[in-house]
Amino acid sequence: MRWQGGRRGGGIEDRRGMGGGAVAGGGIGVMVLAAIGYFVFGIDPNTTQQLASQFGGAGQAEQAGKTGTPEDQAGQFVEVVGTNINDVWKTKLRGYTPPTTVLYEQGTQTGCGYGQAAMGPFYCPADQKVYLDLSFWREMESKLGASGADFAKAYVIAHEFGHHVQHLTGATEQVQRAQQAARSQAEGNKYSVALELQADCYAGVWARNAGAVSGGQVALEPGDLEEGMKTAQAIGDDTLQRRGGGRVSPESFTHGSSAQRVEWLQRGYQSGDPASCDTFAGL
Repeated sequence: MRWQGGRRGGGIEDRRGMGGGAVAGGGIGVMVLAAIGYFVFGIDPNTTQQLASQFGGAGQAEQAGKTGTPEDQAGQFVEVVGTNINDVWKTKLRGYTPPTTVLYEQGTQTGCGYGQAAMGPFYCPADQKVYLDLSFWREMESKLGASGADFAKAYVIAHEFGHHVQHLTGATEQVQRAQQAARSQAEGNKYSVALELQADCYAGVWARNAGAVSGGQVALEPGDLEEGMKTAQAIGDDTLQRRGGGRVSPESFTHGSSAQRVEWLQRGYQSGDPASCDTFAGL
């Protein structure tokens, strides 16, 4: 994936090295796997707060990092990709306003409660910020069997920005209302799956348009889409349930099966149009 010549928009809030507070001991290794398995790519902020309180490390003080352009390559990658995603969505959604991206380590205070790295990347609609602990890239590759390629990492970022788009369009609020009215947990989960698959589709829309808005400075190269699909395959609910040693339980899915996640990432990429991302049809 080409990215190093891409535009840098600044605005990265870097909280790394600030000391994220204690991370709960004991079974935190199991917690990492469980949380990544069930909450990565669109964690419910309410769950973030509940888990942080349950497992310790819930900080009270607000944190503010240095805002601007990170000096390290990993931080610059996030900045360039995020800037490009914003540039794409400005052409696709009238009135689009970018989220803030926060880089942190271990844990940090958010508008949705205390967030921990064990929960994976997440978007908080209360403060309109995307939170990333970059150690997740290693977890994703070594523990989940996902790709370590740049586009696989960019897919993670684009998915979280997709949740920001859903917040702006009102889709997130509509799903919350539908879940509150649902007659069962299984019914409510269907809306969660639709929301997550739409964010996957939005990631594909970004990937298709990345080169056009950047003059080719940020663009996929041969094999990149396949690396993204490898990651989508690795983090499907059915694959994660098998990896965890449990039975596959479709009624408990919250993000979609591996096949669904691959399908909607591909669909967004093939069309390049957010209108193709109606995952709620038929619900």
